[in-house]
Amino acid sequence: MLALAGILPDFRLQSADGDSTTRIAVTAASGAGAFGVLSALVWPALVRALLLVPAFVLGLLVFFLNGSLLLVALSLIPDGRGQVEPETAVVVAAVMSAASSATSTALAVRDDGAYRRRLARLAYRRHRRGGLPGAPPWRGRPAAGRAHPGAPDTAPGTVFLQLDGVGHDLLRAALRERPATRGRVRPRPPLMETLAAWEGTTHTLSRWRTDWSSQTGASQLGILHGSNEDVPAFRWYEKDTGELMISNRPTSAAELQRRAAARAGHPGLLAEDGASRGNLFTGGADQLALVLSVAGRRGRHNRSRAGYFAYFSDPANATRTAGSFVAEVCREIGQSTRAKLRRERPRVRRGGLYPFIRAFATVVERDVVVAAVIGDMLAGRGAVYADLVAYDEVAHHSGPYSRDTHQVLRRLDRSIKLIAKAARHAPRDYRFVLLSDHGQTPGETFAAQYGLTLEDLVRAGCGLPVPRRAGRTRSGAEARAAARVALHRPEETHEREQAPAGAPPAGPDATATTAGPRPAPPAPTATPPAAEPVATLPATAPAEPPSTTTTTAESQRRRGRSGPLVLGSGNLGLISFPDVPHRLTREEIDRRHPALLHALAEHPGIGFLLVRSARHGPVVLGAHGSEHHLATGHVVGASPLTPFGPGAAEAVLRTDGFPHVADIMVNSAYDPRTGEVHAFEDQIGSHGGLGGDQSHAFLLWPSELSPPTADSTELVGAEHVHQVLRRWLAEADRSASGHWTADLLPAAERLAEPVDESPITPRVTGAFSTTEPVTQDKSR
Repeated sequence: MLALAGILPDFRLQSADGDSTTRIAVTAASGAGAFGVLSALVWPALVRALLLVPAFVLGLLVFFLNGSLLLVALSLIPDGRGQVEPETAVVVAAVMSAASSATSTALAVRDDGAYRRRLARLAYRRHRRGGLPGAPPWRGRPAAGRAHPGAPDTAPGTVFLQLDGVGHDLLRAALRERPATRGRVRPRPPLMETLAAWEGTTHTLSRWRTDWSSQTGASQLGILHGSNEDVPAFRWYEKDTGELMISNRPTSAAELQRRAAARAGHPGLLAEDGASRGNLFTGGADQLALVLSVAGRRGRHNRSRAGYFAYFSDPANATRTAGSFVAEVCREIGQSTRAKLRRERPRVRRGGLYPFIRAFATVVERDVVVAAVIGDMLAGRGAVYADLVAYDEVAHHSGPYSRDTHQVLRRLDRSIKLIAKAARHAPRDYRFVLLSDHGQTPGETFAAQYGLTLEDLVRAGCGLPVPRRAGRTRSGAEARAAARVALHRPEETHEREQAPAGAPPAGPDATATTAGPRPAPPAPTATPPAAEPVATLPATAPAEPPSTTTTTAESQRRRGRSGPLVLGSGNLGLISFPDVPHRLTREEIDRRHPALLHALAEHPGIGFLLVRSARHGPVVLGAHGSEHHLATGHVVGASPLTPFGPGAAEAVLRTDGFPHVADIMVNSAYDPRTGEVHAFEDQIGSHGGLGGDQSHAFLLWPSELSPPTADSTELVGAEHVHQVLRRWLAEADRSASGHWTADLLPAAERLAEPVDESPITPRVTGAFSTTEPVTQDKSR
């Protein structure tokens, strides 16, 4: 404060006649003390009063509210010695908060003993406030295999940390030493040093294979609720209701969760003393924060945004996160500019709001989720499942193996280390299970590679006008929807869809930018298959009752289409004909649009199509007339599924049985030599279909637990992962009489680079438990 008073002309700490140095120092100390007391007493009340303010807006209000508190503090100084202009007060308050945060953080990092003792005292206070029997504060972590004092019969808890989008092979590479750079002899340390210390010592790394729909909506629904049936993609059209289901839309997520719970017959993985943090779905947990499926609820204790307010109720937290947010925005602008100047390929546009969406995912959402997980452990919850989406968001736009994503992986590793350190002071032991929901596969977008979108290709095959210039297809990354929830914005009622047939795309629902129609290219000259009599198809499972995801007007508008509706989910495309109430057969499609299937199957960017034949059932079509009849296994020519590896036929056959599968399912081509696919969205790192690393997720599990599969075979499908996680929770309950305790930190403590950590103050806000302030990665 003294330094700022000497620098800023509108800020003074002395009377107009001047004061002695001692008097000025006393005035500064009085002002700083009053500001600190007001921040501690008034700030939580202000946050509670602003529960209806969007989280982003609250972050911006941090500076103005701090400035107002400073004005009040200076007005309390006698004789009018403290004076400051309002705009200067904002700057002074921000600098003081940042300096206080940096000082406390530095002290915490450099004195691990003091940091651990403070955590122990805080855990003890929470223990006492919870009305549990008194017990002395825990001093450090007990020896391996022993429970904490005062809790001899408590089963170990389990923390599931989902690293969104991190594939198995990517993680394995991140845990290995890297080659030495020029001028250095020793190899560089792994990108994720904490996890590298765990793997092979306390934990085992294994791979699991996703379903055909390799995206968070399908995978996390199966993992948390035990069923992801009838989730064919990230977004899809349901003919019986006329609704467009989008996995990261709050109302769609709520409906998917309801259906999954009904099919599985239980609330979910976290129904017993669980907490869900930063996920699409609740998993049956009572303790929720930043969960998309409840974002549309009304009521103080049910809002997904409540976790933000619990975190931002501390002004130091708000100041640190706001500063890191700005730094991340600048970092993204710099990285995207560098990629553009170097003409790196593949590359997508990263302007507009994207730098802010990235900063939200990599800074705000991560900080809040990590704080909530630490609060859950200090509260002694039995099971916690948290999703860290930072890598997935950056990899979509920078590429899965870029330098940008390497920085994100390092920060995620530091967050995991911070959580592990906090677990040493929890009232029970904790096991850490790390997993991913899918991987990511690199590759140029379909539009950039071939000069047209999937929608353009479909319109050409149907003989409809095609726009002259291909437009961008909005990315379906989860961070965008989470940011809209944080902003308290209404969910998007329309996704950009293809315009009705016979007219070029137009309006807010269009997927392409129109520069005037042009005639469709000549239809393929090959003779299409002759029309066959249409037999009655076996009835599929009845659809679930209609949800309220879209309005009646929207449903009627979609049903009124006479042309195809084209949707993209990564490198998986879905083509539906809304004017036909049932799923069209191959024979019906050939009669309506004789060139469509041939045009799609023969395109070099298309790997295979899935259609339903009246004669042969589910059929996969490929180039050069190749076919794979899934019901019988009969193959004509070379199977189109061969490049996609083992298990592809089973995954596609399972999806064919979903009630709401599209009329035509399209998977982009995959080149096993380059490991690349072509996304139908504006992403150079994609997932959602088959091909490459996107289908290979990971499990990093404590070696003390039973293996995921008895015969060491590969685990397949999110539903089977759910069964494994339930088994591990049951094993924890059975081990209550003799705890397993993984001594994780000694290995991690040997890391050369320190991790910034600050004191953690537990606080409960309504039904949401979190901790603050939490500091991590102050080098950002």
